[in-house]
Amino acid sequence: MNTSIDQTILDRANIWLTGNYDEETKRQVRYLMQNDPAGLTDAFYRDLEFGTGGLRGIMGAGTNRMNQYTVGMATQGLANYLKKVYGDKEQIQAAIAFDCRNNNTMFARITANVLSANGITVFLFDDLRPTPELSFAVRHLKCHTGIVITASHNPKEYNGYKVYWNDGGQLITPHDKNVIDEVLRIRSIEAVAFEGNPSLIHTIGEEIDRAFLERSCQQSLSPDIIRRHHDLGIVYTPIHGTGVHLVPRALKAYGFTHVNLVKEQQVVSGDFPTVHSPNPEEGAALGMAIQRAIETGADLVMGTDPDADRVGVAVRNEKNEFVLLNGNQTASLVIYYMLGKWSEKKRLTGKEYIAKTIVTTELLKDIAGHFGVETFDVLTGFKYIAELIRKLEGQRTYIGGGEESYGYMIGDFVRDKDAVTSCCMIAETAAWAASQGKTLLGLLTEIYVRFGFYKEKQISVVRKGKEGAEEIQRMMDQFRGAPPERMDGSRVVRIKDYLAQTEYDRLTGEKKPIAQPRSNVLQFFLEDGSKITVRPSGTEPKIKFYFGIKATLASANELETTDRKLEMRIEAISRSLGLS
Repeated sequence: MNTSIDQTILDRANIWLTGNYDEETKRQVRYLMQNDPAGLTDAFYRDLEFGTGGLRGIMGAGTNRMNQYTVGMATQGLANYLKKVYGDKEQIQAAIAFDCRNNNTMFARITANVLSANGITVFLFDDLRPTPELSFAVRHLKCHTGIVITASHNPKEYNGYKVYWNDGGQLITPHDKNVIDEVLRIRSIEAVAFEGNPSLIHTIGEEIDRAFLERSCQQSLSPDIIRRHHDLGIVYTPIHGTGVHLVPRALKAYGFTHVNLVKEQQVVSGDFPTVHSPNPEEGAALGMAIQRAIETGADLVMGTDPDADRVGVAVRNEKNEFVLLNGNQTASLVIYYMLGKWSEKKRLTGKEYIAKTIVTTELLKDIAGHFGVETFDVLTGFKYIAELIRKLEGQRTYIGGGEESYGYMIGDFVRDKDAVTSCCMIAETAAWAASQGKTLLGLLTEIYVRFGFYKEKQISVVRKGKEGAEEIQRMMDQFRGAPPERMDGSRVVRIKDYLAQTEYDRLTGEKKPIAQPRSNVLQFFLEDGSKITVRPSGTEPKIKFYFGIKATLASANELETTDRKLEMRIEAISRSLGLS
């Protein structure tokens, strides 16, 4: 045994060697002890944190890993909280889904067993399903909670455990903190009821698929246009994930008949063998799909991440080359189309709204304002959009919304990012553009001319370790204590401090409260309509700067020139903030 390993680590590891753990787990621990002291330390130096969204971590043996025991302990804590909240008032029900990642069927089964052992009725999907379908199932089946086993677009060695409440949205206050407290009380696997009750576990599948697709199709606004442009050339890739069955079915149900699939990436695999990263935000993840589009003459490329809650898009430009749309651009196209159609159909009554996160483009607000639709800003995370919908339910009508990181939600029948319905609405937007002889890029340029050219960029400054964390905090303190007067010649006219929960108008001197949860975020709004957001990452040793720069675009002919000017402006503001 390597004596250079900290004794505390060895003591924690020895519990796993002598306790009631399976032999394969003990074999892994012994291997780490004998061959990989650094790996042993990382596996046991802490407990895997159950955060406000659940668990996420590397798979393997150890207290700081995703494995059957950490999943079991988290589930027991959740079960204890559910029983505290609901007691004997009613039969508690839970829905469970999982994506394509390695060990997911095992983790889902363990979750089902622990919940059922605690007297909770479980609806377990028969095979992998998208995260948005789990959100839908919670509402459709009137469950009290839902769990999806996924690590979203993280690398293949990761897995995760995401928890939902009875509205189909992810946990929010007070439930998130209360569940965490219950999970922290589970100090040993002896406190976990692993032996399931099969009579309380019910398999679900196709019937939920049909109900989900029916509600998804109800979001369509132009079935007549789709009929005329049903043969729009589309290439879709699930990137080895859960979109493989439902997205093609949804596109077909909407009426699209010329959908080409990337066969190599239809193979369901937690190893993601054809990509370095299964993240559709990265252009390389859509590489095979773009090549397929070139071969088939398609005009629209879409790819979803492993749990099908995010979607990346590529379209042809005026040179007939494929270019990637960012999340802000896709959201702007879809919202412009949807609000235009709602207006055309005279469905706008003054009580409708859209929602976006505070780091998402202000172009959405400009578009919505044109149609007389209010925009609500929420903190980063779709759970806050779900919370907003719940608060306004019965009073106002949610149309759609999204975030810059490639997540969109069309309608309120799902309460989380929904790449399945989003793929269909993106295709419908493309069909609508085609009906006017336009491409999606041409339509986007038209939006820029009409509302202003917004260019967004994110810059992250990495500062590792304790000293790095202290430096990041000093940077935030400096921005709060001495906020900039100008950025690249434009006055800072408004400042939002989400930690102090105040908004300050420098022109009028007015201060007013921000009706948002407290968060370490600062936003600076410039005289020309630009927005700069600063926030430390909650999961990585970095501070993030989000730039949303605005300029007038007189005509489509000035697009490239204006784009270069805005890029130079972002660089100038970045330098003024000491980032380069």
